[in-house]
Amino acid sequence: MDKNIIIGSRGSDLALWQAHYVKDQLNAIGITAEINIIKTQGDKIQHLSFDKLEGKGFFTKEIEDALLNGDIDLAVHSHKDLETTPPEGLVIAAVSEREDPSEFLLIRKEAVDIRLPFSLKAKAVVGTSSARRKTQLLAVRNDIELKDLRGNVPTRIQKLRDGQYDAIMLAAAGVRRLEIDLSDLHVEQLDPREFVPAPAQGALALQVRATDEALIEALAALNSDTVQETIAVERKVLNLFEGGCQLPLGVYCIKEGATYKAWAAASKTWEDFPKRIYTEALSTAAMAQNIVEQLQHTQHQSVFVSRNIKAGTYFWDVLEKNGLTVVANSLTRFEQVPYDTIPSTDWIFFSSKNCVKYFFAQQPTLAEGVKFGTIGGATAIALKQEGIVADYTGASTDTEAIGKEFAQQTKGSTVLFPQSTASYRTIQKQFDDQARVYDLIAYDTVENEQARVPETDVIVLTSPSNAILYLRQRTIAPHQKVIAMGKSTAKVLEEHGITHYQLPWNSSVMALTDAVLST
Repeated sequence: MDKNIIIGSRGSDLALWQAHYVKDQLNAIGITAEINIIKTQGDKIQHLSFDKLEGKGFFTKEIEDALLNGDIDLAVHSHKDLETTPPEGLVIAAVSEREDPSEFLLIRKEAVDIRLPFSLKAKAVVGTSSARRKTQLLAVRNDIELKDLRGNVPTRIQKLRDGQYDAIMLAAAGVRRLEIDLSDLHVEQLDPREFVPAPAQGALALQVRATDEALIEALAALNSDTVQETIAVERKVLNLFEGGCQLPLGVYCIKEGATYKAWAAASKTWEDFPKRIYTEALSTAAMAQNIVEQLQHTQHQSVFVSRNIKAGTYFWDVLEKNGLTVVANSLTRFEQVPYDTIPSTDWIFFSSKNCVKYFFAQQPTLAEGVKFGTIGGATAIALKQEGIVADYTGASTDTEAIGKEFAQQTKGSTVLFPQSTASYRTIQKQFDDQARVYDLIAYDTVENEQARVPETDVIVLTSPSNAILYLRQRTIAPHQKVIAMGKSTAKVLEEHGITHYQLPWNSSVMALTDAVLST
């Protein structure tokens, strides 16, 4: 193209970073461009929270007007700020590669308590003006105080440093793009599958006039087809809910191989407990409609979980608030096995929360500099309650795969495995050099003779031992939904001819919740 392109952008540091990023991309394909700064309603009104600003698109409308009027040729937006129904005459010509879509919880170091969820001290003051973030924060930590937060990214972080908040929540993409030094703060990066981001968070939208065919054709070179496809699912969900960026809705879609995977969390207001779902599909064709239907559906089912879970925990609350009746009862019980001394090793690996509990119950003396590994997120949380952050956490439901990865990561190091007398030793078996492996019996797993198994719609079996004991009491019918925590548990089911089970997407509480709630 011979024409010099005028890019319209907001004037914040992040918006200008985005505009310059696109300008550099245009230069790389032979298109010259300059940047024109445009103030939006969201920039001008700083004293109100987002939910009190009138209408939608308060970070985009003025820029879109300039585009329609011919004052600019290309608008660069954070895609999540755009309305799902574009103004007549405008189109999205390209979507950028997606930056990390997760959230950062930035915490003043004096407000850190790693024993609590999000590593945030009790009754902390957290800054955010996002209804989506508020509802997901309160679902896990209803003790915190929420306080509105406005301003550009550096301004928000400075307000935290000035002590106006104990913590603030920001999109990781903005912080990463601006390369802000956070060394004086504690940073909790939240898994987007657990703390679900805004639709299209982390992606840029390149908007032009529908009649500008030459520019549309040129911008095709900058488009990411995969990102365009996955965020289209996210934004379609938002469109079906007829919501703007202040609807308490998070949707996150990815493509792994030939499979599309999506997580969603939604509530009516930020004060309501959110519903979560997880779904998979081989096509995006009806995926958004399916997500909306699941979010709007109340199941009214009963669920048995072979784990002792107390009322008032996140897992219990989210199931009950979504219409399920919960029966939680472990079919096994545990007895501490005393140990005298522990060998000095480079690593200690915990394969369950009970391994953590019964190992530390005996107040072991730990070698200086020892590192810690956990099989998954739930065990990592149990370790944090002992004041220790895991150096390695498995991210799969395949225990053998975790074992292979951990054995490779710790190659040349010695590892101690606190365990039960009933341990399958699956992680240890993945070590080529068994001389590196030290087993330590910390507790005994025995049958809970008092436990009885009710008839329920959904069955969650949390260990191979629990699966064996469940099947001694009851058969599993084809109409019952069965969830197996890990492939070792699934193997027990298969040995009994049960193949209609499903595995959560990982071993975390959020993944287990998604497995139960998803249809």
